[in-house]
Amino acid sequence: MSDCHACSDCHVAANPPHRLVALVGPPNSGKTTLFNRLTGLRQKVANFPGVTVEHHVGKAQIPGRGDVDLIDLPGIYSLQPRSDDERVTRDALTGKMTGIARPDAVLLVLDSTNLARHLTLAASILSLGLPTLIVLNMADDLHERGGSVDPDALARQLGAPVILASGASGEGIESIQTFLAGGIGLPSPVQLPVLQDVPACRQWAREVSHEASYAHPTAPLWTQRLDRVFLHPLWGPVIFIIVVGAVFQTIFTGARPLMAGVESLVAYTSQFLNSILPAGPVRSLIVDGAWSGVGAVIIFLPQILLLFLFISLLEDTGYLARAALIADRTMARVGLQGKSFIPLLSAYACAVPAILATRTIENKRDRIATILIAPFMTCSARLPVYTLIIAAFIPERPFIGPFLGTRAAAILSLYVLGFAAAVFTAKALKSSVLKSERSAFVLEMPPYRTPTLSSVGLRLLDRAGAFLKRAGTVILGVSIVLWILSSVPTVNGQAPPIEQSIAGTLGRAIEPLIRPLGFNWKIGIGLITSLAAREVIVGTLGTIYGMEPESDAAGLRAALQHDLTFGGAVALLVFFAFAMQCMSTLAVVRRETGGWKWPVIQFTYMGALAYICAYIANRIFS
Repeated sequence: MSDCHACSDCHVAANPPHRLVALVGPPNSGKTTLFNRLTGLRQKVANFPGVTVEHHVGKAQIPGRGDVDLIDLPGIYSLQPRSDDERVTRDALTGKMTGIARPDAVLLVLDSTNLARHLTLAASILSLGLPTLIVLNMADDLHERGGSVDPDALARQLGAPVILASGASGEGIESIQTFLAGGIGLPSPVQLPVLQDVPACRQWAREVSHEASYAHPTAPLWTQRLDRVFLHPLWGPVIFIIVVGAVFQTIFTGARPLMAGVESLVAYTSQFLNSILPAGPVRSLIVDGAWSGVGAVIIFLPQILLLFLFISLLEDTGYLARAALIADRTMARVGLQGKSFIPLLSAYACAVPAILATRTIENKRDRIATILIAPFMTCSARLPVYTLIIAAFIPERPFIGPFLGTRAAAILSLYVLGFAAAVFTAKALKSSVLKSERSAFVLEMPPYRTPTLSSVGLRLLDRAGAFLKRAGTVILGVSIVLWILSSVPTVNGQAPPIEQSIAGTLGRAIEPLIRPLGFNWKIGIGLITSLAAREVIVGTLGTIYGMEPESDAAGLRAALQHDLTFGGAVALLVFFAFAMQCMSTLAVVRRETGGWKWPVIQFTYMGALAYICAYIANRIFS
């Protein structure tokens, strides 16, 4: 009997209730926007089995059919993998990915405004033999810019159905749903050429697009005019700095009323729990331990959401692609390539996905160098720490007229400090142990677009869910453990003074080491617990001070002012700007570099740099 290779007909017969359809396409083709349109909130982020490459899975509701499972695979330019993302996509499509069934069908999403380049992927995808619908996305943009294409002629050329669609406006969604339900018939197959080299692929794509009467859209006049300013050698970087400054000023001023509202809600909840729970260890655990720790961090949710709102807006408008081109000039000076910019940019959200994003960097030495400097970028987990300390020690006053206040300037300086440390470290690495030739930086420059409310809203909901999940798991767990360690050993059946508890003993044990930095034993406990996650120190201090009766009314900021000098506060900010206070990041570095060598070097180097610079800061500002 001949070997039976898994095909779509067999898979559908074995699993009649659900179809698995893969979304495939080049980067920046609007694939994820289309995925969000089809699935709405019925989606989640997961890792492929055995690797740390992320993918989105979701369910599309098809009228009369039920649910169809969709998987949004990493963006690729070809099925000849040069990076882990491309390898994972190829293995998933060919049924070689353990734990993931071979898809029953494929949605091949191509940017209709850049069809000649994106068509190079079509031949290899269609050669897999899976039922495929070719979605020419961004059709609204194509028409607005004077472009056109004949989908029927293109379908005859490719031997697969072709539709015009727009993930942003919803055009073509009904046709896609019909395909997902198995209702679109496939045209007669054609013999596609076997293309081995890049020039041959591009030539074939140009010929096919010509036969389909493809008229390339012109770049909008206002896009050209804006690029003359945003990509100017002098004004481009100046505008970028102004944009960043405006973002942080808005984060401080715009989030203030929302943070006050959340703070009032946390205080009201705490009072309510105190009123309904009988006095005793259980109430202390819930109110003084768990809720004090979690509530102290939740207060900063509005600021984090505002940060991600601006990042989403800048990305969807197309401005961040221009920022990457500007940053490439800086990258060249330190020996890195422009591809390092995208992972480093995403590190401002979290270093973990940033390190995963380095898989797109083909040069191994460039990739390791980017991994090692990514944690210097100021991630969102540091934002609660920065905000708490800055609000406690720096009064809000005009710094650059009405445009930038002192607090926004302080937090902006910390972002610059982290970036400067990354640049210095990259320069040292690329001129010594990780020296290599610089490769060319190729980046598609999208036209400026208006962000869609649904796309931005879904991202904010996703980030809010991730933040609250972290608060409800890691921070809650640490707060409970800390409460237990702060409540034993008991004295005459009562909780001991916190300095005599196990937690206090641990803090006082490391106090001689951190005293030169201006920190006391309470800050020491926070430094230990923040190894779980950087923002845990805020919850830790909330729990510690919440268990001290004399500090209840003073508030967390007032308590910090009592325990830290101004020099100690600056030192704490500097310490968190440099230290590797995140074990999740360290674990990902170990996995991505294949051993403990680089993670140990990274942790030791960042820790030593944080300690030395914090010591200097304390000496100067005290």
